[in-house]
Amino acid sequence: MDKGWRLERNLGRGEYCYLIGANNWAIELQENEFKSLYEVSNKLIREFREITNQLMEEEIVNIEIEMLSWYAELEGTKNQWSMKFVYESNECTRSFEMYWPIQIAETLFFEIRKMWESMYSKN
Repeated sequence: MDKGWRLERNLGRGEYCYLIGANNWAIELQENEFKSLYEVSNKLIREFREITNQLMEEEIVNIEIEMLSWYAELEGTKNQWSMKFVYESNECTRSFEMYWPIQIAETLFFEIRKMWESMYSKN
């Protein structure tokens, strides 16, 4: 069944062992890129949650963050939103953009969080 997104971790792939994809695009990330994506997306969601109870149902919100090598943006209403990420390497080796549409943004964020926590949370 097509979920509209992909998230995989395969340490056998070497340096680029994380794959994130949505609709018609996919990107392979290094572990440090995946870690920083997790951190910036988590910060974006925290900021969004801080204002959610102040928003009316149809009110449009736009939150932008620049952190580490990322520019991140959340746009939508309190119940439906999309996310956009732009990555620019500090070493000037590569840059890329990701866009998660409303249909998948929340699910993909939570799946990334779940993957991260399963790898690094202390039990």
